[in-house]
Amino acid sequence: MLNPLVLMLFTLLSVATSVAQGGESKGPPPYLLAPGDVLEISVWQEENLQRQSLVAPDGMISFPLAGTFKAAGRTVAQVQEELKKRLSPYLADPVVTVALLNNSGNVVFVIGKVNKPGEFPVQRRIDVLQALSMAGGFTPFADKDDIIVLRRSEDGKQQVFKFDYSDVSSGESLEQNIVLLPGDTVVVP
Repeated sequence: MLNPLVLMLFTLLSVATSVAQGGESKGPPPYLLAPGDVLEISVWQEENLQRQSLVAPDGMISFPLAGTFKAAGRTVAQVQEELKKRLSPYLADPVVTVALLNNSGNVVFVIGKVNKPGEFPVQRRIDVLQALSMAGGFTPFADKDDIIVLRRSEDGKQQVFKFDYSDVSSGESLEQNIVLLPGDTVVVP
C-alpha cells in the first residue's frame, strides 16, 4: 500500500504533467437557454427598454424594437449580441445587458423503476448517472442494463440513447453516460 503522501505527490505530478502537455480540462459547457427560462433585459439609458422576457415554448423571445427571435439553444451572451445588433438601427451604439433570472426550462425527467420518478429542475448540466441518483436509485425490479434516454430534437424527431448501468458503473463504455439536455427523459424499465 502506498503512503498517502506519496500518493498525493504522484497525483499532483500527473496533473502538472497533463497541464504541461496541453491536456488541461475544459470548463463546463456554457448554459444554453431553454423554453421556460426567464431573462432580465435592459438597455442602458433607455427606461422603456428594461423588462423581463420569458423564453416561449417555441424557443422565441420578444423585445421592443428588436422583434421576435430565437433564444433557445443560445447562450445569454449570444442573445445579448443579437439584441444589440437588432437595436442598432434605432439606437446609437446600444449597451445591452441580458441576465438569466430563472432557468426553469432546465429540467430533466426520470421515469420507470426508480425510487423517486419525476421532473427534476437542475441548476447545471448533469449526466445520466447523476439523474438516476437524483431519482433515488433503482427499485429492486429495475432492469439496469436496458435504460434509455429519450431526446426530442428541434425538428421534432425522437432520438434514443442506450445506457447500460452495469457497464458504466464498472468503468466500461463511459461514453454512454451522456450529458443530459433540457427536456431529456431517462427511462428505467
